[in-house]
Amino acid sequence: MTVVSLQRVRCATLVAAAILACAPAAHAVAATNPMPHLLQKDGKFALMVDGAPYLILGGQANNSSNYPEVLPQVWAAIHDLKANTLAMPVAWEQIEPVEGKFDFRWVDELISQARQRDVRLCLLWFGTWKNTNPNYAPAWVKLDNKRFPRLIKKDGSTSNALSPHAKTTLDADIKAYSALMKHLKDVDGKRHTVILMQPENESGVFGSVRDYSPAANTLFAQPVPQVLLERLNKQPGTWQEVFGADADEFFHAWSIASYIEQVAAAGKAIYPLPTYLNASPREPDPKKKSVPGLFYGSGGATWNVIDIYKVAAPHIDFLSPDMYMPESDIYEAQVRHYRRPDNALYIAESGSKDVYARYIFTILGQGGIGFDPFGFDYTGYSNYPLGAKDWGPEAVKPFSRVYSLFGPMAREWARLSFESDVYGVSEPDDHSSQEIDLGSAWAAKVSYRQWQMGETYWLRKKDDLPKGSEVPSGGVALAKLGDNEYLVTGQNARLTFSANKAIKDRAAIFERVEEGRFVNGKWVMSRVWNGDQTDYGLNFTDRPVVLKVKLGTYIF
Repeated sequence: MTVVSLQRVRCATLVAAAILACAPAAHAVAATNPMPHLLQKDGKFALMVDGAPYLILGGQANNSSNYPEVLPQVWAAIHDLKANTLAMPVAWEQIEPVEGKFDFRWVDELISQARQRDVRLCLLWFGTWKNTNPNYAPAWVKLDNKRFPRLIKKDGSTSNALSPHAKTTLDADIKAYSALMKHLKDVDGKRHTVILMQPENESGVFGSVRDYSPAANTLFAQPVPQVLLERLNKQPGTWQEVFGADADEFFHAWSIASYIEQVAAAGKAIYPLPTYLNASPREPDPKKKSVPGLFYGSGGATWNVIDIYKVAAPHIDFLSPDMYMPESDIYEAQVRHYRRPDNALYIAESGSKDVYARYIFTILGQGGIGFDPFGFDYTGYSNYPLGAKDWGPEAVKPFSRVYSLFGPMAREWARLSFESDVYGVSEPDDHSSQEIDLGSAWAAKVSYRQWQMGETYWLRKKDDLPKGSEVPSGGVALAKLGDNEYLVTGQNARLTFSANKAIKDRAAIFERVEEGRFVNGKWVMSRVWNGDQTDYGLNFTDRPVVLKVKLGTYIF
């Protein structure tokens, strides 16, 4: 086994950055049709596609649906979902079944069919890691332990995961991924059907905290890189001296992130599509026990090592959690970890049970660039208990109902999310109401399990609640259009406004509430809400409704 030098990681990053800065071919393409890229400003993010902010309303197919004969069953589900983006695997074993001989027929067919349906693509590179293992690597890699060594556990036994400290594995992965990026540049460099890349999938390891091979142990005994010490405000020392009980996990995260950085940097030097990494997340509450390598993949991009990934892998644009925990307190806590001024909020994977659809309001209402539920095809596979038990068109409907709200205004919402202020909440498991602070002038309250007219205390029977409302499905999202004006949408929720407490002796009133839609970027009104439709707040059902709301006050 050959040690991958940490110095080599930093050098490779600098070289790749220099290549990107002066690549004339990439500049020529950008001059005619801008490359997709991630913009960051004041803690807000926009995924720029065709020169404008783009909102990913995505769906990810099942892992083994990445073959042409299966695509009709994928497209049927993506159509029913009303998705604008498909996340689809490209396996290393598909494009390089024989070493040095590349086959991109699958990639070409996928791109061709996506263009026919006006759907963009996010490609998932299943290379060295896929769910922490190398099962999607070609046989000549995953079966040759001598040339491509596996990770060694603390007791000396061998893990299924490949070691991140083998130069032979790294070089082979870089070669394959670079070939894929060159091919994408050749066939899609002007159309940009592919808008996002995920180099590696759920990296890390189960069954061990880190690699304990001789090469890994040698690096572990060395001083922590200065650039990481500066980021974390730590004093110099070895990994054990600096991080104590967390040393093994943090070292492994640095090792994997450094490895992926070189893969991503090589790909971006050829064709600089934006990149992200997903993570099988750890328990979001730091006070609760969560053992790395046992409860989650150690070394992956979990919330506790985001800073390590930011330093070790600068060519990864953002990190994203895979969300298969439906409980509202856990889901929202995980979102708070990944929603950072230096990290774009994006749900790389989410469960397919109906209760997950409500979280789209949280993600898109809190500045997220997209949402991507998992397992959306009609191949007959269900990943229950993580996903829906009975998988088919009925299971898609809870998600398509929410996508139908944002789809017609996806570009407008993405722009407002980047240039203005957006807000969003989803219904908690206990159906409790939520307060939203809209700034200096206004506040909002969102409540659930209410009829469209009247108050709950009007009911003669306290259990006379809307049918199906026992399952939390509601949510509301708002985007600020002006000082007193908001674009609002929601589902199975009531939204009321009030003047901020700082404004004394004044009460809120609707100046005007328009129901409408966007047509070619312009708002088109269909009717004005008033009377019964506004006397009890703005009440959203499961029908797609978008409102433009102008607020005023009166003295009381």
